[in-house]
Amino acid sequence: MAGRIVISTYPDQDSAEDAARQIVRDKRLAACVNLVKIKSFYIWKKKFEESEEYLAIYKTTEEKVEALKKAVEAQHPYEVPEVAEFSMSDVNSKYLNWLKKVTSGDQPK
Repeated sequence: MAGRIVISTYPDQDSAEDAARQIVRDKRLAACVNLVKIKSFYIWKKKFEESEEYLAIYKTTEEKVEALKKAVEAQHPYEVPEVAEFSMSDVNSKYLNWLKKVTSGDQPK
C-alpha cells in the first residue's frame, strides 16, 4: 500500500479549517492536513485574477483516496474546485503505518 497526497485550495482560512476538521476528525479520510496561506494567479471567466487562498495538503492512504476526493468536492465552496492527487511512492514505513492506523479509525477522535 502506498500513501497519497491530495491538494485543494480554499478562498479563506475558515473554509479551509472547516474542511480539514471534517476530513480528519469526523470522516477519518486523511490522517493529517497542512494548511498554507498562498497567493494565486489564474484566469477565471476570461479575466486575470490574483487572490490569497489557503492550500490544503491532505495525507491519506490509497484505500481512502477516492472517498477523500469525493468528500472534498462535495463540501467545497468553489464552483470548480482543484482536487489533485499525488502518490507518495517513497515514504518511510513508520509514517505510512501511521497513515493507515489513523484512517482506519484505530485512533480516538
